[in-house]
Amino acid sequence: MRKSILLFLLLAVPVLLQAQMMFGDTTRIGIPFSKDPHVVNFKGRYLMYYSIPPYKDNPASGWNIGIAESHDLIRWNKVGEITPVPGEDYEKNGLCAPGALVKDGKVNLFYQTYGNGAKDAICHAVSEDGINFKRNPTNPIFRPNGDWNCGRAIDAEVCEFKGKYYLYFATRDKDFKIQMQGVAVAPGDTDFSRDDWKLAIDEAILYPELTWEGECIEGASIAKKNGKLFMFYAGAYNNAPQQVGVAVSKDGIHWERLFDKPFMPNGKPGEWNSCESGHPHLFTDLDGRTYLFYQGNNDYGKTWLITNVEVFWKKGKPYLKK
Repeated sequence: MRKSILLFLLLAVPVLLQAQMMFGDTTRIGIPFSKDPHVVNFKGRYLMYYSIPPYKDNPASGWNIGIAESHDLIRWNKVGEITPVPGEDYEKNGLCAPGALVKDGKVNLFYQTYGNGAKDAICHAVSEDGINFKRNPTNPIFRPNGDWNCGRAIDAEVCEFKGKYYLYFATRDKDFKIQMQGVAVAPGDTDFSRDDWKLAIDEAILYPELTWEGECIEGASIAKKNGKLFMFYAGAYNNAPQQVGVAVSKDGIHWERLFDKPFMPNGKPGEWNSCESGHPHLFTDLDGRTYLFYQGNNDYGKTWLITNVEVFWKKGKPYLKK
């Protein structure tokens, strides 16, 4: 009997190690639809924040944010939602594209308003349990100025670097055609309120130039390694196909691409992500290991699934094991 149990365990472990996360929230429209993942390790569990669409029978419910938890980064269970606060006009049309940061034992959530065109902006909320959030009274906390953009800010990513906080965001040009990356900064003692954020540079920090990037760079996610910042970003609009690229910076403001080709390309015809591998989140766990979360589909956006893959590092560059 003992030999049989031991043999079973030896055979089972490799299967578990090779298991792939494949998460899709079905609660809103009855089929898997989850976008824009962001993960934190908080109080002994992983929490993933992600965008969910309006209810199928209530379009006015708008885009909202779902919350799922996991203990192994593979199996996820939905544990909550973040919906508009009644009476707050700035987010009444919807909120989505979350980015989370653990600071002083609390989860700080940065998210965008939705459905306001060029007036969409970045907002902030804080939580002691990772599920129930209190809004920043100065919301929205950030929209860019300057002639190089339309005033819109979406897809927030906030990280601490060299004593300051950097807020990376996507915006568009005046013609609302080209999507690009900008960055704002706040002092190290910030509470993330509106008055603390200032543009770090009055121009785009990453603009679509490569053929595969099309007319869009969005969904920036940051990892810190050896005194540098690595930006994992989405190139091209959804299903164009959108794919994941990587850039590096020594100061958080000036960026250089590491690769001319996508780091994570879309899948081959028939594969689950044949239409895109998009909106990345590079999650750094407490042990320093890094995981690339991203969304994909093979039906041009009728459904959306989220998965992850571990990212490894060699000679200062990220790579994926084949």
